[in-house]
Amino acid sequence: MRPSKQQLAVGLDAGAVSTRCVILQIGQGVVRYLGHGESESAGWMKGRLADPSAAQACIRSAMERAEAVARVSVDTVVLGIGSGVEGSNGRGLYEFGRPRRVTQDEIAYAVERAFKVRMEDDRLLLQMFPQDFTIDGRSGYRHPLGSTCSRLEANVYLLTTSQREHEMLIATTHGAHVTVEETIFEPIAAAYGSILPDERNRGVALLDIGSHSTGLVVYDGEAVVLAKSLTVSADHFTRDVSFGMKVAYEDAERLKVECGCAMVGLTADNSLIEVPSPEGRVSREAPRRQLNEILEARAEDLFLIIRNELAQVGMEQSLMDGVVLTGGGALLNGMCDMAERVLNCPARNGLIMGVENWPEELENPAWTAAGGLAIYSAKLKMKREIKKAPGLVGLVMK
Repeated sequence: MRPSKQQLAVGLDAGAVSTRCVILQIGQGVVRYLGHGESESAGWMKGRLADPSAAQACIRSAMERAEAVARVSVDTVVLGIGSGVEGSNGRGLYEFGRPRRVTQDEIAYAVERAFKVRMEDDRLLLQMFPQDFTIDGRSGYRHPLGSTCSRLEANVYLLTTSQREHEMLIATTHGAHVTVEETIFEPIAAAYGSILPDERNRGVALLDIGSHSTGLVVYDGEAVVLAKSLTVSADHFTRDVSFGMKVAYEDAERLKVECGCAMVGLTADNSLIEVPSPEGRVSREAPRRQLNEILEARAEDLFLIIRNELAQVGMEQSLMDGVVLTGGGALLNGMCDMAERVLNCPARNGLIMGVENWPEELENPAWTAAGGLAIYSAKLKMKREIKKAPGLVGLVMK
């Protein structure tokens, strides 16, 4: 491999079913695609890391494939965290004692105080996003720099994850001979890769539907107002089909992918599908409608959960730019239609934007998180001239 003098930005999506790696190159303010690699995951059980050695081998395999395509050697990655993430609001107060102009250092200090909160055992602060600031009791300031006040409050959104699982995943990645530059919630990364700043400002939600984990992030006025892991994932759709159609899990996954649809009305009522039977028995036919009724019920359940989450933060009628679907679960036919029906807003699949030479084969919502992780790494490197503080990422990352 030839060493690259250009800065590299690498994203690693270590999922329970597939492990994906994307390598980008940063040059003169432009981000270009260099390579990608994928391997079938092993060492995971019900979305949790169970065998680090097996997962290490999968990570190394995906990275070596990406390195071979890009013809570079990778030293660091931004690693995605997909499950077990919880969000909450925080507040940091800085009283000056007398009125004075607010500086960047004072903003950083107020934000820093917001994340110095007592957390439950085995919870780790993963990310923090400033929402707005309150100046002398007047709320709603997004950029208070230069304002004059004697009391500055920072309102932030905190994301936490399991410390034990976080450390295990980082150790596993290090065991694959690569350093973790930063860890972030995968839907946040997918949003950076597929949603424009103006869309975040107007109000938009991103739902990253993975095989064993689903994550939600909601933006309003550029600020994160909700982010969390959800209980329903693509695996639940497959298990429902396995139980309802009385087929093996692998056959249920194939039926879902090849014949399934999340809305019954989008397919012909009288069509039939071939349903596999246990070994030694002939296959049988079943109405396609039966399969789709199962999938429709689960899809409706998922988006009803989303609607309830939106209502809790007052965003159920405020998604001017709708909902963006990413992850392998978004590939199921009819998911955008079901989202629009239940959430009463526009819906689309989230695809990577703003990367030169992005290959057509990766124009797929299953690759949005991995691509977004690499874009996030690139944005961090391009913003290094700004004094880095944990809470300021939300202010400088556009």
